[in-house]
Amino acid sequence: MTTIDILGASPRGRVIAAAPATRLRLTVRGRRVLAFLASIPVIVALGIGIVSGGGALASNEGSSGVTFTHVTVQPGDTLWSIARAVAPDVDPRDAVDAIVRLNALDSGSLDAGQSIAIPAEYSAGH
Repeated sequence: MTTIDILGASPRGRVIAAAPATRLRLTVRGRRVLAFLASIPVIVALGIGIVSGGGALASNEGSSGVTFTHVTVQPGDTLWSIARAVAPDVDPRDAVDAIVRLNALDSGSLDAGQSIAIPAEYSAGH
């Protein structure tokens, strides 16, 4: 700030002139830093999507080489009854877990007419 002294005025009579406002200018380096900071959320979101697998659902043969067959749910069927029918020699808890994971089921409820994937290792019995 600049002080302007008025002749014959007391110290209280000083007028202070404000400096002219300047516009903010970004240098090339500043623009690069700003672009980098703006891209961080995009990079983080892509990283999370890649690490989580993108929420892929079952296809007839996944990237892991898992094959399966489809079973149509009949009225009264439960995951437990289907697991016991398709894999009578296996612990039903293991078969139910595999079916739930393969079909990305949130709950254990099934609807009649629904088509669910059964891992090939269990589908021989149905």
